[in-house]
Amino acid sequence: MAEVRAARAVIVGLSGPELLAEEAALLRGQRPLGVILFARNIQDPAQLATLTAAVREELGEEAPILVDQEGGRVARLRPPHWPAFPAPGVFEGCDPAAAEANATLLSMECVAVGMDVICGPVLDLRLPGAHQIVGDRGFSADPAEVVRLAEGWLRGVQSGGGIPVLKHMPGHGRATADSHLELPRVTEPRAELAADIAPFAALAGRGAWGMTAHLLYTALDDRRPATLSPIVIADVIRGEIGFDGLLLSDDLDMKALSGSPGELVTAALAAGCDVALQCSGKLDDTAAALSAAGPLTERARRRIADARAARDAASRGVRPDPIALAQRRDTLLRNIA
Repeated sequence: MAEVRAARAVIVGLSGPELLAEEAALLRGQRPLGVILFARNIQDPAQLATLTAAVREELGEEAPILVDQEGGRVARLRPPHWPAFPAPGVFEGCDPAAAEANATLLSMECVAVGMDVICGPVLDLRLPGAHQIVGDRGFSADPAEVVRLAEGWLRGVQSGGGIPVLKHMPGHGRATADSHLELPRVTEPRAELAADIAPFAALAGRGAWGMTAHLLYTALDDRRPATLSPIVIADVIRGEIGFDGLLLSDDLDMKALSGSPGELVTAALAAGCDVALQCSGKLDDTAAALSAAGPLTERARRRIADARAARDAASRGVRPDPIALAQRRDTLLRNIA
């Protein structure tokens, strides 16, 4: 774990489909924990495998490479080079084995081209009247149904060789605005938030990473969004939810937050995030984020190791057959009552 030990507590974006010389120099000199890739970084399997190999040439073989690959609207790997995956909401009411098979396939596709941390599943409730930023990315409005399906999804991602990320703690389902564009305010009383929190609490010990929500919950902290709130992180995410995995901020470049890249990295880490996420891919933003981030803590390194151990335990053994998995998923989806 030498590479992880030397890393700064930040994960950064890249500008395009190739690792530029100035980006390579910055990664080599400042050494983030890893990178996250978006559609702007992805063209085809050969190009993507070359890019992920170039990143690990600079950061080491242990460096995590993240991707948002949920299926449906949020998918960076798309046809014609990769299969289309259904949105998570499609699985509501289905045998959870379908969700597990789908997630295994999805994970295998990512791992095959060098991406090992899959940002999902979304555990946010799909609530009527809320902004559609969650919508069919969520499994259900029913916390028990979310847990039933997400449990299989987590196993699938891990058995496919990836590390899952639970999104977005402590719950994004009540947002009436898109946090990519503005800061949503959730004004429901504390007791009503128990339903949002429940899926995260039920799945907190399954070896996943977690991601914070850029939402301001007035009943929890009426001054700071969850990502920047020591109260929400300590009392709710670490306390009530009981999450002891690696906690990653959502993208600090989103318009829900105000401040410079360096200021936001400092604030997120001070609030209790293990790792800050700066996704813009702009070299100046990346440099500022890296300069502001200190080294990974011992606790964060232990949490990374725990997630890898859970992944390795689930993926050990016979490699799943993609054709059989797809057939099983599709058959079960057709049989939804």
